[in-house]
Amino acid sequence: MGEWDLLGRLLEKVQGHSTVIGKIWLTVLFIFRIMVLRTGAEKVWGDEQSDFVCNTQQPGCENVCYDLAFPISHVRFWVLQIIALATPKLLYLGHVLHVIHVEKKMMERMKNQAELDDQASLFLRRTFKIPKYTKSSGKISLRGRLLRSYVLHLVAKVVLEVVFIAGQYFLYGFTLEPRYVCTRFPCPHKVDCFLSRPTEKSVIIWFMLVAAIVSLALSVAELLYLCVKAIKECMARRQDYTVTPVTPPVSEKKDVKNRDEMIQNYVNLELEEIHI
Repeated sequence: MGEWDLLGRLLEKVQGHSTVIGKIWLTVLFIFRIMVLRTGAEKVWGDEQSDFVCNTQQPGCENVCYDLAFPISHVRFWVLQIIALATPKLLYLGHVLHVIHVEKKMMERMKNQAELDDQASLFLRRTFKIPKYTKSSGKISLRGRLLRSYVLHLVAKVVLEVVFIAGQYFLYGFTLEPRYVCTRFPCPHKVDCFLSRPTEKSVIIWFMLVAAIVSLALSVAELLYLCVKAIKECMARRQDYTVTPVTPPVSEKKDVKNRDEMIQNYVNLELEEIHI
């Protein structure tokens, strides 16, 4: 199962760019979904079609009854579900890497820029120590574009989780009965078909369902957490704006204005060159 190992390594990179709740969600995905799918579900469903027996000798009847009872295998359905849920995470990781690359490129260009006065150099050195997205520890700060991207990927996960839970219910419910009655052509009449190990399979179905509900609850909780955090930060910024600053002398005003205009023009020029 090298595919699962590759997916696991990619998702591990996302952990460093997620919140605490996001890391718990990844743990639930790894342990309670991928590991159970690899170690238990695939073996239990190994005889899914071979031991699906119908009390008829009509050619083709057993095959069409199996197709009617299981339009898609539970295991393949769960694999598709996990891949779909991991896709928003991987897209978010790609956006994070792109933003960090652009930020590092801009910082390097600013460092290599020559003929700056001492005040601009001091400003740029402070900017290097406190980047917009990258912290000194190497982790990213969820703000601006990255915060919007993170919230968007959470909304996508919530929608996909709900869609797959509802899809599983409408496809074959959450419990398997030992006997399945089939009336599909070319069966000549009502045919009784019997499943292998329905109770054991039902237990795994419910386990995977509970894991999906827990993952859904974690995604919703993380989304609410980020919304509350953003509201608090917005209110804090508004309170800061109400504080009246001390008015500096006129000469200092002119120096600060000229310096700020020079630095702002330089930063704008660098940003334009990067985006071109």
